[in-house]
Amino acid sequence: MEAITNILDKIDSVMYYPILIIVMALAGIYFTILTKAVQIRMFPESIRLLKEPPKDGKGVSSLQAMLVSTASRVGTGNIVGVSTAICLGGPGACFWMWLMCIIGASSAFIESTLAQIYKRNTDEGECYGGPAYYIERALHAPALAVAFCIFLIATYAVGFNLLCSYNLQSTFAAYSFYDSKVTPVIVGALLAVITGYCLLGGGKRIVKLTSVIVPVMGVSYVIISLIVILFNIRNIPSMFVIIFKDAFDFKSILGGVAGSCMVYGIKRGLYSNEAGVGSAPNASASAKVSHPAKQGLVQFLSVYIDTLLLCTATALMCLSSGVERSEAVSGAPYVQNAISTVFGSIGPIFITVAMVLFAFTTLLGNLYYVDNALAFLNHKKMPSDKFLKIFHVGCAVIVFVGAIIPMNAAWAAADITMGGMTLINLPSCMILGKVAIDTLKDYEKQKKEGKDPVFKARDIGLNESELDFWK
Repeated sequence: MEAITNILDKIDSVMYYPILIIVMALAGIYFTILTKAVQIRMFPESIRLLKEPPKDGKGVSSLQAMLVSTASRVGTGNIVGVSTAICLGGPGACFWMWLMCIIGASSAFIESTLAQIYKRNTDEGECYGGPAYYIERALHAPALAVAFCIFLIATYAVGFNLLCSYNLQSTFAAYSFYDSKVTPVIVGALLAVITGYCLLGGGKRIVKLTSVIVPVMGVSYVIISLIVILFNIRNIPSMFVIIFKDAFDFKSILGGVAGSCMVYGIKRGLYSNEAGVGSAPNASASAKVSHPAKQGLVQFLSVYIDTLLLCTATALMCLSSGVERSEAVSGAPYVQNAISTVFGSIGPIFITVAMVLFAFTTLLGNLYYVDNALAFLNHKKMPSDKFLKIFHVGCAVIVFVGAIIPMNAAWAAADITMGGMTLINLPSCMILGKVAIDTLKDYEKQKKEGKDPVFKARDIGLNESELDFWK
């Protein structure tokens, strides 16, 4: 296992520095410039669109589709990922996480708008799609679309679920009953059984479940974090000084880039908000809206909720508390120590409950995406019930394995598989970016004319025969 972990670490390091950092930065800046910072100037409009019902009064609304993607984004990474970045990379990781979030939100707009434009129609009148579909139909690159689906399955059925399970079991290390040889096995087994059972509910059940759990889970966590921050308000000014000082300590960063606050901030930020990874478009395509740009505008809110709200809540709570940060407490222990400064022994219990809920919604949201990829690989049809049962048993086994593997192996596996998705999706979005940008211009033009924008593919020069919708 140690040899495997070392190999994974080496691949992980090269993939993120310099390759992914350059690709993500270029894509984010490119989209921000061409959309005139749509993620900032049209923020009020994105809030307004949350209230819109589905186009035909049925199916999935913009809000529901956004919550499904948020369910996958919001997870153990908001707690453990941020803690790990600060403990191993330094407080400056927060700044780089924020920066990549704001830049990356433009990528989230582009990928979700493209998913809406090139979505497909089922016999029952429902819609579906994602990067594989716009790569296949618009880029005419079916082999690349297949490769994307393989990476997606490897990421959401394997990499992320290994990590999610590991992160959850690590929260129990704060309790006296924790036995490193027994507790991970028990936690992994219980989580695997519960996940396997819930998979029988299907996509619609996931939408309904996450629409209830995600808001309650997120709001509760932010409130508790704010209480801790308020109790330590005197430390806030010095905390921000430390964050920015560390973020711009380029001598330290260049001395060891792979382990710097910059790389950790970007890696953990990407893991948490998934902007540009190509996951959220799978949920975005299911929404029934009158104009593709509507879903793109709603979707970048999910990136903000995840990083600027939840990840920041964790970071500020930990740093303002003044508790020791080191490699030894990286992950859940650092957060539990921070919350204990105000809530005592109740604090770690709250974090454990939050992690259970975060892990639950993450696992279900992840496998919602996997189903979409499986359907693409199976000639746009869901595999047989027999195959799905076998596959879901395999997913449950992976959840169990995640609880008993080393931390480094879990993080590296998730980083590598997610990196593969991003390196296919972002360049594809850059090639197809003009389509999404023209769609945004069409939306803004209709808004200025006082209309509720309705999209027609021919208005921006698209070939209607290549599309299932927008004719």
